[in-house]
Amino acid sequence: MNKIRKSKFIKFYLNFLLIFIILSSCAAFKPSPVDSRKVPSAGKDRARQNIETGSGVSINKILKGRKGSGSFEFSSSNPLWRASLEILDFLPLTTVDYSGGVIITDWYNDSQNSKESLKITVRFLSNEVRSDSVKVIVHQRNCSTTNNCSTQVLNSTIKKELVSSILTKAALLKKESENKK
Repeated sequence: MNKIRKSKFIKFYLNFLLIFIILSSCAAFKPSPVDSRKVPSAGKDRARQNIETGSGVSINKILKGRKGSGSFEFSSSNPLWRASLEILDFLPLTTVDYSGGVIITDWYNDSQNSKESLKITVRFLSNEVRSDSVKVIVHQRNCSTTNNCSTQVLNSTIKKELVSSILTKAALLKKESENKK
């Protein structure tokens, strides 16, 4: 008999607690006061006022929102991207990430000097064909032994020639695509 009383008391207590929580949460809701003199009574007038204040929804807003929601371009239509891949096609590529805007080559050395290697990173800062749209970083690794290597960033003519050839090729690709249109 004692267990039955305890279970009834627990059920009663839980129900009371639940009702208390529900009722107390309703008290927090306070609707904002509406001045009926400022809100038109006709539906069309209210809709027009909502659109004018920016709180309404219109077909034009929905359609403009879809068109302007993003400017996604396929990598094959970006002349800088295509030019960079064509210029670096002889190098082994480690990372090619169009959405991140980066191309990274693997360490490359020619057969004449096996102790020196180059690694090239191309970063795209913009889709426009301009000199400040592409950043090229050239790393050089010198290894005196197998485990003893030093790496440094090169600011040599290689970097300038790469930027120049990428921009030249991109300009040609852009002009070619405009002529097709």
